[in-house]
Amino acid sequence: MNRRIFVFICLLPAVFLYAVSLTGAQQPKKVPRIGNQSAGSSGEREEAFRQGLRDLGYIEGQTIIIEWRFAEGKSDQVARNAAELVRLKVDVIVTGGSADTLAAKKATQTIPIVMTQDSDPVGNRFVASLARPGGSITGLTSFSFELNGKRLELLKETIPRLSHVFVLQGPGTPVLLRETDTLKKTEVAARSLGLNLQTQQVKDPDDLNRVFEAITKARAGALAVTTGPFGTGHRKQIVKFAAKNRLPAIYYRREFVEDGGLISYNANPNDLTRRAAIFVDKILKGAKPADLPVEQPTKFELVINLKTAKQIGLKIPPNVLARADTVIK
Repeated sequence: MNRRIFVFICLLPAVFLYAVSLTGAQQPKKVPRIGNQSAGSSGEREEAFRQGLRDLGYIEGQTIIIEWRFAEGKSDQVARNAAELVRLKVDVIVTGGSADTLAAKKATQTIPIVMTQDSDPVGNRFVASLARPGGSITGLTSFSFELNGKRLELLKETIPRLSHVFVLQGPGTPVLLRETDTLKKTEVAARSLGLNLQTQQVKDPDDLNRVFEAITKARAGALAVTTGPFGTGHRKQIVKFAAKNRLPAIYYRREFVEDGGLISYNANPNDLTRRAAIFVDKILKGAKPADLPVEQPTKFELVINLKTAKQIGLKIPPNVLARADTVIK
């Protein structure tokens, strides 16, 4: 056999293996696709989530893709958004609140779900416990319902003579299984502050005017708006009503105050949203949601609109104003 042919034959396996490895190296790496859905509207929380990913080394559009879906306060759109993200076969679904998490849970049993600020993940039966979620859902809790007592306390500090508070609730979602218990806890907190509560639940958008009329007839000293996508989606109407009736009101999200509301108090939503990126990163690297403990809020924010206070003839006490994280003038 010709010596050159012999050498060529001997080298063929090595050449073949090199070609295969080179081809494999040239194949593009799969870019993770994240679904991020909210029952509300787009806003600064998008940037908070992006910043969280950037802090971990991700570059949107290059090393990670985000599919944003917003329901704009429309409850029927929430389920459609979740179903669409499942059809897109995203690697992880990030949810904005209880309604989003419920919709995602119903839409998929296999895609990991990361909550950014669920009010009560155990009571809503999304996780078995905060320490051991035990399923396909994990993330962060806002404990928003648990803060209802603190909101009443802030109202009482702001208006020392306050005795009657009207509580406005949006349409209940099936997931909020502990809503009754939460209301009981809120009533206990109210009694300790010497406050009488009157609660009205809005059934649908067309029912909002009826509730406004009931609030007007009740002659309440203040209004407390509880958590939920309905309130967020109709916040401008609610804020306008409170201003028109010179009614001091406290809310569960700062967007209300930015739109002219008086006071809001809640866990810092941007901090929770930013921290959700850490869960996404761990899951993409192989961690299971069942093994990632649900984390609690560490930062809270009090937002006060002094312009609104002046319009309704209310002076914010210095001890309350001094604790505000943001003051709108």
